[in-house]
Amino acid sequence: MSLKAQVIAVTPLQQNCTLLWTDETGVGVAIDPGGDLDEILAAAKEAGVRLVKILLTHPHIDHAGGTAELAQRLGIPIEGPQKEDQFWIDLLPKQCEMFGFPPVEPFTPDRWLEEGDTVQFGDETLEVLHCPGHTPGHIVFFHRQARLAIVGDVLFKGSIGRTDFPRGDYDALIRSIREKLFPLGDDVVFIPGHGPVSTFGDERRTNPFVGDGAR
Repeated sequence: MSLKAQVIAVTPLQQNCTLLWTDETGVGVAIDPGGDLDEILAAAKEAGVRLVKILLTHPHIDHAGGTAELAQRLGIPIEGPQKEDQFWIDLLPKQCEMFGFPPVEPFTPDRWLEEGDTVQFGDETLEVLHCPGHTPGHIVFFHRQARLAIVGDVLFKGSIGRTDFPRGDYDALIRSIREKLFPLGDDVVFIPGHGPVSTFGDERRTNPFVGDGAR
């Protein structure tokens, strides 16, 4: 198994869009395509990746702004987030106005995801963890064999996700990190929604918001 990941910083907010694929099949997914679709598609083409799904951790504009257009252009389904984030999808036009993004239309995911679900692409399986706090329907994708998690805006290197947006919940966010993510193992590498990658072990030891020293 040779799971590959490529992170592409998109939108003025420099959000991490992640491509996941394996060389054996060339089949892959785009996680959180917030915008700059030509860059995402060029990266996929250069890597020889055939995108078969769009996966969403949560539908804030910088993570989901390019979703509907990419799904239409490629004729592929959208999976995620969890259904409690429907109101954020409905607010996409207003989010565009607030943050100065080009207009986009709301969409309906082809599949809402829940805790314990799995997502398949090619021969690969991603486990789904419902990790509310930043948004109520935020999810995380975990590839157990590769020890890799795509965590959206739940956790960052040295920081945690904001909880001052509508229906944000600080206590729920801390529980999501400590009870859902950290138990996956110190060795797990995670790709956050913004900024550099890290490991759960490094954050457990040093993160000033949620690490062992913050208890």
